[in-house]
Amino acid sequence: MQCPYCGHNDDKVVDSRSSEGGRSVRRRRECRSCSRRFTTYERPEEGIRQAVIKKDGSREPYNRQKLIDGLEKACYKRRIRQEQIRQIVERTEDAIFRGFDRDVPSTFIGDCVAGELQKLDKIAYIRFASVYQNYANVEDLIHEATDVQRSPVVGPDQRDLFEEPD
Repeated sequence: MQCPYCGHNDDKVVDSRSSEGGRSVRRRRECRSCSRRFTTYERPEEGIRQAVIKKDGSREPYNRQKLIDGLEKACYKRRIRQEQIRQIVERTEDAIFRGFDRDVPSTFIGDCVAGELQKLDKIAYIRFASVYQNYANVEDLIHEATDVQRSPVVGPDQRDLFEEPD
């Protein structure tokens, strides 16, 4: 595994454990060159085989990285950890596996992600919704933001979502 800090290709695994409900292995690695530690995840290669049916009716293979990229854009400069983004992706993929054998509508994926973001961070939700919902005009966006503003604030059981990463 190539070190993300110095680029050397020599590391040692210092910890391995099951992750994502047994669907992957989380490994802590230490670079033998710069001694910095980093985390990797190993998953089965097959992943999700479903095709995504886009709003225009076209189909494309499911792409986990595309989902992660969209979430990272929505969460940019928000106090949301990478681990929380990964959990949203995992819950979304679980919903896809439970609900669809072959093709999954992009609207289903968008609804799952929007629901997760709305619970986690209102600003990230509005950012995501502004792209996903493709509002026809500013008034529609303002209406959505007003609805989100009026929704209940995050409860004490969710405050740990906003803690700074260790």
